[in-house]
Amino acid sequence: MNALLKQTLAGLRVLLVFTVLLGVVYPLGVWAVSRIPGLQGNAEGSIITRDGQAVGSSLIGVDPVAADPAKDPWFHHRPSAGSKDVLGPGDPSSSGASNKGPYNEDLVAAIGERKKLIAAREGVQESQVPADAVTTSGSGMDPAISVAYADLQIPRVARNTGLSEEKVRQLVAENTGGAGIGAPGVTVLKVNLAVRDAAGGAH
Repeated sequence: MNALLKQTLAGLRVLLVFTVLLGVVYPLGVWAVSRIPGLQGNAEGSIITRDGQAVGSSLIGVDPVAADPAKDPWFHHRPSAGSKDVLGPGDPSSSGASNKGPYNEDLVAAIGERKKLIAAREGVQESQVPADAVTTSGSGMDPAISVAYADLQIPRVARNTGLSEEKVRQLVAENTGGAGIGAPGVTVLKVNLAVRDAAGGAH
C-alpha cells in the first residue's frame, strides 16, 4: 500500500511540474520572446493597418473585389484552388492546393479558362499571360505575384485610377522585394494600398 501511495504521489509531482513548465512557463517564455522589438509584428500576424484599422496581412493574399468590374482599379493575386470562382477571390479559412497533377483534365481546363479571362481583362494576347497568373500556389493565399504579372496589370490599373502608367510602375517597384519564390515578388496588398493613396483614396 505504501509503495502504491509513493508511486501515486510521485506521479502527481511529475504532473504538477510538467503542468507548470509546459502550461505556464513555456507559453509565457514564447510570449515574452514575441514581444522583442522586430518580432512583435510577425508574432501578431504581420497585420497591415491604415488609420488605426486592420486592412489585411502581408502574409496572406486575399484577392480584392472591384465594385465595378468594368472599371477594376486593383492589382490581383494568383487564383485560389479553394475558390468557387475560377479566378478567386480565395477564402483564407480554407486555403490549400488542388493536388491535381499537370495533366489533370480539370486543371488544364481551368488554366485555359483563366488565361482567356485574364487576357480579356488586361487587353492582351493569351500568350502574354504569365504562368503565376493562371496557376495556384500550394497555400492558395500567396501575398505576392511575379513582377511579370504586376507589369501586365499596370495599364489597366493606371487607366481605372487616373494615375499615369509611370506612377503606377513606380509604386510597383517600391513594393517589389524578396516575397517571390526564387525571384522578386510584388506584395499585392501593399501596392494596392499605395495605388489607393496615390489616387486620393477614391477606389
